[in-house]
Amino acid sequence: MPVDRPPLTTTALRDLALRYVGKYATSEAKLRRYLGRKLFERGWSEDGPPQIDAVVARLADLGYVDDRVFAEGRARNLGGRGFGARRVAADLGAAGVARELAVEVAATGDAFAVALAFARRRRLGPFDPNPPDADRRRKAFAAMMRAGHSVAETRKILAGQLEE
Repeated sequence: MPVDRPPLTTTALRDLALRYVGKYATSEAKLRRYLGRKLFERGWSEDGPPQIDAVVARLADLGYVDDRVFAEGRARNLGGRGFGARRVAADLGAAGVARELAVEVAATGDAFAVALAFARRRRLGPFDPNPPDADRRRKAFAAMMRAGHSVAETRKILAGQLEE
């Protein structure tokens, strides 16, 4: 049976935000969405509208929420998993990071090395133990594109040119 929670107050809203940023790396937009969802679920008990923007701004001023730090950490994580700049920028955009910041952060790093690591990990192209055929090449190309790598890098790697 679901627990019946009391409606939120300003203090409860701030406490929820603090617990969330203490537990998760987040962007300002993700924190706003989280607090909005909690308000929708539990309601508001005080007069006047809830001050979500003020709570988020205060946490940003204190340094608990920093979109640049969040974006750099997420980009490092996704790059380490072999995702390309386009995929990283799209992920950051979905997390509410400003487009300019997302593109700037996603473009850092050695794109060819990241694409090569992705192909190696997924056993694509020259790392595929099976003999190449048109269908396997098409699927490998599509996987590299979904991972956010450029067409030029993908073609180079799938052709077996492993040096930049």
